[in-house]
Amino acid sequence: MADLTCGVTNCTYNQECLCSKGDIMVGGRHACNCDETCCDSFAERREDYDAFTSSLSHPSRTISIDCEAVKCIHNSNYKCVAEHVDIKGCGACNCRETSCATFYER
Repeated sequence: MADLTCGVTNCTYNQECLCSKGDIMVGGRHACNCDETCCDSFAERREDYDAFTSSLSHPSRTISIDCEAVKCIHNSNYKCVAEHVDIKGCGACNCRETSCATFYER
């Protein structure tokens, strides 16, 4: 489990830069830099719907992260083993506009 900070403030799971999803998937199987990764778990917040569902979720500072970015030094058998992970993408409209800022190529 990694300590996660999420800068994607318009994601439905983001509550005060913490994630309320419970686990996330970082995509980018062929990524060679952080901009080629993404948070595949991103879901854009829709105010008419998410105001209710977010109130039922509890954000967590630590989270399980599955990771397809096999060239990252923090990837161990498709799991992220970094102590701290930063997800960026403020204002993202889809998952491809997000990225794992912690990615570092082997």
